[in-house]
Amino acid sequence: LNDGPSHYKITLTGTVKSPKINFDPPFLMLMPVPLDVTTKATFSIIPRGYLRQSQIQVEIPDLELEDGARIYPFSLQFPDGKDIVLLSDGTNKQLICHINFRSATPMSFLGNIFFIDEEEN
Repeated sequence: LNDGPSHYKITLTGTVKSPKINFDPPFLMLMPVPLDVTTKATFSIIPRGYLRQSQIQVEIPDLELEDGARIYPFSLQFPDGKDIVLLSDGTNKQLICHINFRSATPMSFLGNIFFIDEEEN
């Protein structure tokens, strides 16, 4: 301005929001059933803050029996897929998950199943 040197100082501030997922319901209790009968439950995975598409991966625990054998009594299905999608209104589409448990051996289990995105969150 007026042929003189101009110096401008711009200060930017912001916050970083990490993507998160919530569950509805927040925990599950599967009903006891007779041996070799499947018990099932359905829950929603609610992604928040994902600005680009990602995909959910699942870590399902194996269980060790008293004799040392390992079994995999849990199975999960995602009827609409495992992709986290950003909708036009800026929110993320919920995912539906069906969990099944079946065992030929009497057991109980209290633990975690881990849901991980592509960034390993």
